[in-house]
Amino acid sequence: MPSYDNKVAIIIGGSAGVGRATVDALLDRGYAVGVVARGRMRLDELEQMGVATYGADAGDAGQLDAAADHLVGRLGTPTVWVNCAMATSFSAFKDTPAEDFERVIRTTLMGQVNGTRAALRHMIRGNIVNIGSGLSYRAVPLQSAYCAAKHAINGFTASVRSELIAEDSPIHLSLVQLPAMNTPQFDWARSRLAQQPQPAPPVYTARVAADAVLRAIDTNARELFVGNSVLKLVFGQFLVPNYLDNRMSRDGITGQKSDRPAPGVQQGNLYEPVDYPTSPAGSYGDRASDSGVIVDADRARKGVFFGLPLLALAAGVAAGLAGARANRSRRLPQRDARTAIPRDFGGDDYRGS
Repeated sequence: MPSYDNKVAIIIGGSAGVGRATVDALLDRGYAVGVVARGRMRLDELEQMGVATYGADAGDAGQLDAAADHLVGRLGTPTVWVNCAMATSFSAFKDTPAEDFERVIRTTLMGQVNGTRAALRHMIRGNIVNIGSGLSYRAVPLQSAYCAAKHAINGFTASVRSELIAEDSPIHLSLVQLPAMNTPQFDWARSRLAQQPQPAPPVYTARVAADAVLRAIDTNARELFVGNSVLKLVFGQFLVPNYLDNRMSRDGITGQKSDRPAPGVQQGNLYEPVDYPTSPAGSYGDRASDSGVIVDADRARKGVFFGLPLLALAAGVAAGLAGARANRSRRLPQRDARTAIPRDFGGDDYRGS
């Protein structure tokens, strides 16, 4: 069995998009990397780069277990495991067939559930990173199945993390909440929109997501928020959910539609992989930023919820001081501008005596 001093990483859904960017980042750090995905063409390209691969459907627990056994046997025990397999469908819920909805849940949610189970079966120590989304806090229209899966990943991850803490496990479980990324999902996802789907701005490159994964590994972070848009979604949903319901009914729909016409229903990769290069990027690179804030979610919450009372207190003090000054001005006797003699003391009558 090859030895890599435990610098072994396995990525579920690593043949394109965020997973593919994470492959590059971990290779740069000297990790031996194994990838599980469905697209054989992309897996063959990764093999030529020195990446160990196995073709499997992450939503199928049996297939994923077989993939994990194969890669661990080939590379050794992993100390890093990243779950980022996903699928989505762009369509109104009423137009989404039940089997499509279930398939999105199967890949996006169960892919992470099955991946985490396999990781815990093999890992002794290290980091598991689950890939979430800002949409796990504030859902958008036209992706009800994907949003449901991402919300469920939050609950699943929190539950398992508490179990690991109870066991005093040396395995750390992190959750990275991503903004809109320029990945191939908008080119190959199933869609019933009249226009080609697009990432709603602001848009980031997949490398930003990979940087967040590395941050989670380096710091054992519980949860990371990536990009200002995720911060706005998370705290906006807490403060003004009704406003966001109405805002999303407008901007949340138009923002996901590009100006590129779509030729009817786009079948996409929901059930079968499609031919697409092993690339982190999709076709919206012209609007994607290479940098974005990466914030520890717990610190962000503390900053907001401890900061708001202080702001309110400061505003109250300022209002009180302003009121005191106004009251003081009203109590002082008014003076005549010409003589500076208080009118209360006689004014013009006093000058004429």
